[in-house]
Amino acid sequence: MSWREASIGDVLAMNVDDAVGFFAAHARVHHALKLLQDVGLGYLTLGQPSPTLSGGEAQRIKLVTELSKVRDDVAHGPRQKPKHTLYVLDEPTVGLHMADVEKLLHVLHRLVAAGNTAVVVEHNLDVMAEADWILDLGPEAGDGGGRIVAQGAPAQIARCRKPSHTGRVLQDFLRQRTRPTGPVS
Repeated sequence: MSWREASIGDVLAMNVDDAVGFFAAHARVHHALKLLQDVGLGYLTLGQPSPTLSGGEAQRIKLVTELSKVRDDVAHGPRQKPKHTLYVLDEPTVGLHMADVEKLLHVLHRLVAAGNTAVVVEHNLDVMAEADWILDLGPEAGDGGGRIVAQGAPAQIARCRKPSHTGRVLQDFLRQRTRPTGPVS
């Protein structure tokens, strides 16, 4: 038995990127596959066993599950308030290519724009620079940490005069991001 000249084995062997086109005529399936692409999981095969997923991949699949519930175009009546959710992600960018980090940031912005809250434990400077608020814990790791060293918007953390490792690194990173990148004469 086959559909569109593909057996179930063929479909399970497809990666998400290929399946998006294959299922373009099926709105619900296509939407779920597009969300998987949005979080940088286009390379996964549809038949990939869940135990083979990394922790970051599993987190992003859970994020897709939640995103599939978010409808940007739904108008809520005067008595019906949208449900807001707190999402906690632990280092979701580990192992991601920079292009996939950008996709993940876009997804996080969509969740927040829909009225949700995202708490992200992260060392990736691109993610820190996009945050609304940072809690810098330290001053060191392990027994030498656990206290709030600095808190505020990324630019505030970068200007922090306290012993904030995050502030120092973020300051250099933000400075690099704002430099013009035109030709050098």
